[in-house]
Amino acid sequence: MLATCRIELQRILSLRPAFSVLILAACIYAALYPQPYRGEALRDVPIALVDLDGTDSSRQFARRVDASADVSIGAELPDEPSAEREVFGRQLYGILVIPKYFERDLLHGRPSPVALYADASYFLIYSRISGGVSAVAKTFGAEVETARLVAMHVDPAVAAAASDPMPLTTVPLFNPQGGYATYLLPAAFVLLLQQMLLIGVGLLGTLRNDGLAGSPAGALATVLGKLLAYLVLEAVVLPFYLIVLPYLYDIPRLGGPLIIFAVSLPFVLSVSALGMVVAALFRNPLTVQLVFAAIGIPFLFLAGFSWPTEAMPKALQYLALLVPSSSAINGIVSVSQLGAPLSDVRTPFLTLWALALFYGCLAVGLEVRMRRSHH
Repeated sequence: MLATCRIELQRILSLRPAFSVLILAACIYAALYPQPYRGEALRDVPIALVDLDGTDSSRQFARRVDASADVSIGAELPDEPSAEREVFGRQLYGILVIPKYFERDLLHGRPSPVALYADASYFLIYSRISGGVSAVAKTFGAEVETARLVAMHVDPAVAAAASDPMPLTTVPLFNPQGGYATYLLPAAFVLLLQQMLLIGVGLLGTLRNDGLAGSPAGALATVLGKLLAYLVLEAVVLPFYLIVLPYLYDIPRLGGPLIIFAVSLPFVLSVSALGMVVAALFRNPLTVQLVFAAIGIPFLFLAGFSWPTEAMPKALQYLALLVPSSSAINGIVSVSQLGAPLSDVRTPFLTLWALALFYGCLAVGLEVRMRRSHH
């Protein structure tokens, strides 16, 4: 088994395709993949302002919107058609229309609705614009109502409570900045590790294998030796992705290294064994690369972070259980980012061990069959 492990490690370093995927690609992805998300959250999304009222109140409301962190007034235009042209030209991403008689209606205590047209073709931009303008409108409306009640000789404290009877304080747990990188990157790192390991192991299983040709090792020892070699490799790559990169990019980290390694162990074993199974089934390096390239996107959607697992059909939920990353993302993100104890991730942890055993037995069976066919 140890001899097989040594030979497999030598093959990883000497075979260019395997070295490119397992080591070179790991370095390139680590350097490039997180870069687009470093801004964490969208800020100052530019929108057009059409102020049909032109009063102090409308200008004050527009200044408040422009001062918010989410939205900025990119242009003040005289009418809606000219604002629409800017949006259709993708120069701006929304239109805020302040109607005529905005101030008069406010002073008379009547509703004075403002209109917001936001570009929903990019949902992140849409949510920023609608959330930012809605928050400003709610605060501004409450202040106007409070001032109106105070002018009617209502006690200021009572007036403030009447205009905003249920103030809400939101606290974003585990993601203080409310950022996209904090949400996405920990799960994406697990998916990247899986894809690189699957393709690398698949290539190693299909490329010429002179070192093991005359080996006296049995099928079980061969599979275990290879799995040990992949564990040795991932003992270097995996901590870099799950501990060092989150530290470098200021992603919240509440879990210790030991518990992260405990959940990662069955993940690496199950992914490696699955790669060996696919390599034994297809036996062609190009086919293995095409298969894993084709199923990369389905693996992403089955993982449950781009679309909730609970919202998937039952058949897809069961299918997702066969993919190691689906359980690994739940387990590893929970223990590393959320600080969960091992008892809280018992289900994904045991699922990963079951997959490691299942794919490992399949790999041994296919190795036995392959040896018999050669004899």
